[in-house]
Order: sequence, then C-alpha cells, then structure tokens
Amino acid sequence: MARTGDRESPVARQILGLQVVVVLTLVVTAVALAAYDARRDTRDGARDQALAVARSMADSPTVRGAVLTPDAGPTPVLQPYAEEVRRDTDTDFVVVMDLDRVRWTHPNPHEIGRRFVGDVGGAPQGRDFSQEFAGTLGPSVRAVVPVVADDDRVVALVAVGITVDRIDQRLLEDLPGILLAALVTLGAGLVGAWLISRRLRRQTHGMGEQEITRMYEYYRAVLGAVREGLLLVDHERRVQLVNDESRRLLALPDDVVGRRLDELDLPPDLVAAVHDESTLEDQSYVLGQQVLVFSTAPAYWGGAGVGAVLTVRDRTELQTVTGELDLVRGLTESLRAQNHEAANRLHSVVSLVEMGRPEEAVDFATEELQVAQALTDEVVTAVDEPVLAALLLGKTAQAAERGIELDVEGELAADLPLDSRDLVTVVGNLLDNAFDAVAAGSDRRVAVRLSGDARELVVEVDDSGPGIAPEDAARVLERGWSTKAADGRGLGLAIVAQTVARHGGRLEVGTAPLGGARFTVDVTGEAS
Repeated sequence: MARTGDRESPVARQILGLQVVVVLTLVVTAVALAAYDARRDTRDGARDQALAVARSMADSPTVRGAVLTPDAGPTPVLQPYAEEVRRDTDTDFVVVMDLDRVRWTHPNPHEIGRRFVGDVGGAPQGRDFSQEFAGTLGPSVRAVVPVVADDDRVVALVAVGITVDRIDQRLLEDLPGILLAALVTLGAGLVGAWLISRRLRRQTHGMGEQEITRMYEYYRAVLGAVREGLLLVDHERRVQLVNDESRRLLALPDDVVGRRLDELDLPPDLVAAVHDESTLEDQSYVLGQQVLVFSTAPAYWGGAGVGAVLTVRDRTELQTVTGELDLVRGLTESLRAQNHEAANRLHSVVSLVEMGRPEEAVDFATEELQVAQALTDEVVTAVDEPVLAALLLGKTAQAAERGIELDVEGELAADLPLDSRDLVTVVGNLLDNAFDAVAAGSDRRVAVRLSGDARELVVEVDDSGPGIAPEDAARVLERGWSTKAADGRGLGLAIVAQTVARHGGRLEVGTAPLGGARFTVDVTGEAS
C-alpha cells in the first residue's frame, strides 16, 4: 500500500473530476448548439416576416393604385403608408420602387429617388426573392416581391428588410432562457456526479486506482498460493470470491460466483452457521471421497458486517493416517490389557506355588490358557484374514476391559471384495461406534456377524445402546454428517460409508434385536 504521505487521489475523486469536465463540456456544447440554432431560427423567422410583409404590401390596393397613377408620382401617397406599415410590423425598412430600382419610399427621406442597393433577384419577372445584404441601413435580411397589375404585368417592386442588429437583439432576448436551462442542466449534472462519486467512494473505501490494482493483484496471488480453500459470501449468502483450492475441494461449478451458498450441495450445518452469522471452527465433514475441515466466521469492514468467510482444508490423508493410528492404538491398548491380565494371572500362579499348592497353580494356569487359546482358535478359524483376526482379538480384549460383552459369529474366507486395509477400516469403525453407543448403559452387548467370500461380503454390527432416532436414521450416513453430533456418531460412520461406496456396496442402518442400532455392510465382488 502507498505511504500515508504519498497517498494518491481516491478513484472516486478522480472520477468526480472527469465527470465534472464531461458535464461542463456537454453543457457548453449544448449551449453553443442551442445559440446557433436559435440564431438560425431567428434569421429564418426574420426572413419569413419580411417576405410576408412585402407580399401584403404588394397586394395592397393603395400600393397598386399609387404606382399606376400618372400624376406627380406615388411618393406622396406611398411614403406615409410605407412608414406606417414599417412601424406596425416592427421592420426596419419598407421600400417601394419602380422596375429600374428607383426608390419611391424609404425610412430616410434623403434616399428617396435614389437607386435601391442590393439584388432584386427574379422579382422583375414575378418571383419572390430574399437575401442577406448590407445596404444603406447596414446588414439586413430582406425580401423583394413584385407588384402585379390586374393584367399580370409587374409594375413595381416592394422590398422589406430587418437589420441584423435587430435580429441579434431578438436573439439576446432568447439567451436568458437558454442560459437558465443550461444552468439547471449543469446543476443537475454536477449533483448527479457528486452522488455517483459519493457512492463510488463508499464502495471503493476511498482508495486510489493503484491501491485497488495492488490489492487485486496481491489478493489474487495470495488466494492462488494458499493451500486452504477460501470462499467469501455477502449478506444474501451469495458467493462473491472463491479461490482455486475451494473449486477443487468442493467441486464447485465455473459459475459459482453469484450463486447462493445453499445451492452448492454443502453440509446443512455449515450453511446454517453461515446464515446465522455464527463462528464455526474446525468442523470435519465427509464430502464424496474427501474428509474436509471447515471454519466460518463473520467478516467485517470498518466495524460493519459485510458477509462471512468460509475456509476449507483437506484432511483426507491425515484422517487416513489418524484412522490407522487409532487402530494401532487400539491394538496397543488391547495388548496392554492382555499384558495386565496376564500379569494378574501369573501373580496368582506364583502365589499358589508359594502357598504350597502347586497342583492348583497348574490347574489354574492350564484353564486360563485353554480359555485364551479357545478364543484365539475360534476367531482364527472363523476369519482367514489375519489382519482382521488380529483386530477382532484386540477388540475382544478391549471389550472385556471396558466391561462389554462382544460376540463374534460367522465365517470369512481369505479372498474378499475388500482388501485388508479397507476391511479393518470398516469393521474397526463400526465396532468403535458400537462400543461408544453402549458405554453409558448398564446393558453392554455388541454382536458381530461376518460372512463372505470372493463374491460377497456381509458385515453386521449390533449394539444394545439407545439406538438411532427415526428422524436421524436417514441423516446418520448423510454426506457431511458432523462429528459434533450429539450422540457421538459422525466421522467414523461417514468414513465407513465412503469406503463402502467406493467399492459399490451398501451401508444400511436399522434396529438390532439387542435393542440398539444395527449397521449392515454388503459389498459384492463384481462391484469392486
């Protein structure tokens, strides 16, 4: 950003200056055109007026009678009449002359008897004629009309003129109205320019064009460089800014800018948080094949809310590693529990020996070994997949430590539609979910039924927990169901659903005979 001392002129002020120049130019141009048009109209009006007066004069019986009188001449009759017409019609001269252009009348009596100055055009031939010419009274707009006798002979000519000075005086009388209209237009234009500048200043926050350019370039560079997805929405929850990472993670369409957030197939809880202008931090959702972490917070500028900011991070690989770590941790806890139990049994055996009762010690050790070996043989015989067998043995020990009765039934072949990693993910998350469901109750029972070969795999996990409410049954596996759900189920089940869907299988939720929830996984070999 520019230093305070070197702060450039805001864009709004620059545009205001440009608008003022444009408005002034337009108004001055309009006034010049209006004045030119008014001058042309005034001269055309003067020409029409002179022509009308000349025709009326030529058609007057007084003029006809005077020019045909063979006495001392028509001047004594025509001069007073011509002057009267001149004054009444507000013209500058009314001249009656013979065909040789010798004046019989003139406003200046000294000009009577002299030749008319100027052209008469086709008037001697019976045609009207008009022109602008500088005569004895100065430049004028004049019209010359023939006086025609009853036998259609042209016997005299009548010239009527209006000086340019008088025409310009008429134009000056019209100019105040033109200038008033120009001032009103100028004022309206300046007020409009000021209002536009004020709005633009508010929208650009008083920044200059270089500041805006730098901000745009830097922001675009930052948005493209960050590894987090970023969306900015306005008060109407319409997307106004989105970076490439958001488009990739959320599979957003090209025309996402301007669309409402609830049209983008995002998790409902996330959309509701943005709508309520509340803060949401690091909420995990499963979208398609990805585990994403969302955060949202209201956005402010100058203390006023301008919308909300939504960030998204890809946690798929981390979640996979975390899941595997959880499985390892579970196995470790199981081994710890078995080690603790083995230590207790060994202590009991040693104590019996010290008490001089070796036979009972041998019987106790043999019985415990047979029970453990029987459980191991049962699981290993039923499950040919060694990794899953190890998981089930560990979960059995973990269940025993937590006071949960775990029942494993069924038989699995070595060749299954799911590989060992996905199989452990599915069964491990379903068992963890079941353990959590029964942890708070007095009746703690979990049952696992396994059946499958290369053609089809079926896994059923039942629990005696509180079950799933009917209104949540359809939502528990919904894409993007939050880990913050009240019953504790969420991301683990979503990962199971994601894994099963990737192999073309089905994950169904129902009610178990034990009273709690039943989760059924069905994957066929053809789909995989």
